[in-house]
Amino acid sequence: METLYNFLEKNSLYIVLIIVLLVWIGIFSFAYKLDKKVKKLEESIKE
Repeated sequence: METLYNFLEKNSLYIVLIIVLLVWIGIFSFAYKLDKKVKKLEESIKE
């Protein structure tokens, strides 16, 4: 368990950056899927 704490202490910046990157990827993927759904709805309304 002590080696895990040492790893987290030495690499805490990288761990935070990875978490932030994963959050941004999730936000962009959600926005992309939402955009596709909105386009599909707009096309169905126009018809």
